Amino acid sequence: MSSVNTENGKIAEYKLFLVEDDGVIAGEMKRHLEKWGYEVVCVKDFRNVMAEFAACNPQLVLLDIGLPFYNGYYWCAQIRQVSQVPIIFVSSAGENMNIVMAVNMGGDDFLVKPFEPEVLSAKVQAMLRRTYAFRGQTSVMECGGLLLNMTDASLQANGQKVDLTRNEFRILQLLFENSGEIVSREAIMKRLWDNDCFVDDNTLTVNMTRLRKKLEAAGAGMLLHTKKGIGYMIGEGR
Repeated sequence: MSSVNTENGKIAEYKLFLVEDDGVIAGEMKRHLEKWGYEVVCVKDFRNVMAEFAACNPQLVLLDIGLPFYNGYYWCAQIRQVSQVPIIFVSSAGENMNIVMAVNMGGDDFLVKPFEPEVLSAKVQAMLRRTYAFRGQTSVMECGGLLLNMTDASLQANGQKVDLTRNEFRILQLLFENSGEIVSREAIMKRLWDNDCFVDDNTLTVNMTRLRKKLEAAGAGMLLHTKKGIGYMIGEGR
């Protein structure tokens, strides 16, 4: 797992994604966890949590329930469509029904406010230890609202999970890596050849046609652009 530098100069092995709309509480949690060497990314746009989640690509999520626009249960369900990253709910709504709901929606633990900072760091440490002692980190790529899950080779578009063939996934992975830029047909075919799968020009055309139809069916066809005679691009039109 790669390390990152935190604001206090320590090397962080884990990145945490904090979804908390109370600025004071978020700041206190961030400062405390950074003392333990974690990198903590706080949500800025509560309308667009999933895009920030994908950009962060965290190893753990700390999620409040009472949030602007959509509550924590909603965002937990959205995250669970693309990732199995551990989620700890952090909320003052600590009644049994809320705890049961959090677990049913895919949460892994629940921390009731108010709490001592040491309890927070202890829960985070325990969750990370349990999770990553047995499996690697989750990786999700984002472009134009599309979420490409590297762990199960699937795509989420407009809340729909789009199943991909092996070639379709590899094509999208390359396009995501170069989002907003044209990727030549030759580069795509080379990526597929590098994975021991022979693809000629006609086969690539068939793959791209099928991929476009899947995106169109999910209402995201406008994000895949064909540059005739050159190649393809994923992202907003220009």
